[in-house]
Amino acid sequence: MNLLSTFDRIHFQAKHNRWLRYFTVFNRIALAAGFLPSGFVKIMGERFTALSSNHPMGHYLQVLFETGYYYPFIGVIQVTAAIFLLIPRTATLGALIYFPIILNICVLSLSVRFDGSLVSSPLMVLANLYLLCWDYDKLKIILPFSQPIQKPKQLNNQFPVVFFAGVFLAVLTVGFTLTNVYDIKPRNTWSDCTSQFKNNDPVIKKAGEHFCDCIHKKGKPLNTSIDEFERTVKKAGIK
Repeated sequence: MNLLSTFDRIHFQAKHNRWLRYFTVFNRIALAAGFLPSGFVKIMGERFTALSSNHPMGHYLQVLFETGYYYPFIGVIQVTAAIFLLIPRTATLGALIYFPIILNICVLSLSVRFDGSLVSSPLMVLANLYLLCWDYDKLKIILPFSQPIQKPKQLNNQFPVVFFAGVFLAVLTVGFTLTNVYDIKPRNTWSDCTSQFKNNDPVIKKAGEHFCDCIHKKGKPLNTSIDEFERTVKKAGIK
């Protein structure tokens, strides 16, 4: 229980800090802004993106678009979560609804290497986790352990340098890692896809163009296209 007591103390100090309260409001607004436009598009029954249906993400979104009332239903849930985040009394519920949706989007974006949300969706997951931690005192009552948490009587105006330095470092780390972790990506268009191979060995360039054709013109699965690219490169003896 010492670990729990330590977390309670840290949480108490965080809730006591004026700057972290501002940061909490910023996260709520930012996350709400991320879901409101996309949610309204779904509610209106419009296609969410102009990506080709041959693109892995475009294909998924096209199939999702054709699921009937399930498509606007997702939009309603997204808008509901966003609005709840903007209302102080329902912000905790909004964060709870928001989390499984954005986690699903994050895993989807990483699995198909989608440039559009490759960095933003993991950062949104982290922001959502921060909000859930911020509301730990409200969520704790549903956990198998429960201890009363004191509410701060006066706000602390000291700027949490270490915390915000950690936030800045986390953003840089996520951004750098996810923009460099993949050797090849489908990109959003055929021309963008082929541009990532323009300065490579002629064999790689040709294999890359074939990869882009498979994705954007033939509509082949991403993993199949990657396997074909890697076999061609390996057969040519190029690392």
